[in-house]
Formats: sequence, structure tokens, C-alpha cells
Amino acid sequence: MIATRFAVALHILSLLAKDPDGDSTSTRLAWSIGTNPVVVRRISGQLVRAGLISVQRGPGGASLARPASAITLRDVWRAIHPEAEHLLRVHTRTNPACPVGSRIPALLRGRFEAAEAALLEDLGRTTLADLVASLRTETRETMALG
Repeated sequence: MIATRFAVALHILSLLAKDPDGDSTSTRLAWSIGTNPVVVRRISGQLVRAGLISVQRGPGGASLARPASAITLRDVWRAIHPEAEHLLRVHTRTNPACPVGSRIPALLRGRFEAAEAALLEDLGRTTLADLVASLRTETRETMALG
């Protein structure tokens, strides 16, 4: 199972982009996400190291380090999942004496790498600004129906 860290990171960034002057402490962000502030601080640390946000201790909270239009979902993915970390892992301790076991790791790795490349390409086409714009549109539509 893939962890939800990527989704939480996007939630954090969306909150910061949607309301740059709002309360962006880990406690406030955790309230929206429905998690513990420690989780927010841990993921925020990864976003800081990737140059996506800056954080001030205390009442300052967090803010985007660059415009939302300059942050792609791929950037966020790579902040949470470094280049060396594969999404789809191959079991490599197969039996080399078996005709399938000896060949399946390389076969699967090639397919998995192609799938990961397609995912990253797709994520690179969407910016944080696009995501936040979708949030605004859906919020307006929901309010109009309500």
C-alpha cells in the first residue's frame, strides 16, 4: 500500500496557496487534514528540504517558497518520494535456477519503470495553482447548489 504522505503534502500546500495570509501553523493545518501536528511538521520538513515551503517557528507558520504556478505535482512527489525510491518494487531474491525466477525481476523492473515515468510525466503537467483553482471552482459550485 502506498502511504498518504503525498496527499497530505498536497493538502498542506493547497492550504498555503489558497490562503497565504491565513493561520498556517502545524496545529491549524493538522485540523484541516485531520491528523496530528507532528505528522504535518514531519511532511513540512520534507517540503522545506525540497525548497517548496519555508517555515517560521511560532506564530509565523509556513508559506510557499515559490509561486503555486511554479510548483508541479511532480515536484511534490519528488519531495516526498526521492528519486532513488521506487513506487513499485521488485522482489529480487528469486530462484536463479528457475526459468521464470531468473528473468522476472528484470522484466518487471522495465515495466514498473515505464509506469513510474508515465506517472511522473502526468504529475508534471499539473501545478499547485491548477489544483487550488479546481478547489475554488468546486467550492463555488457546492455553494451554489447548497
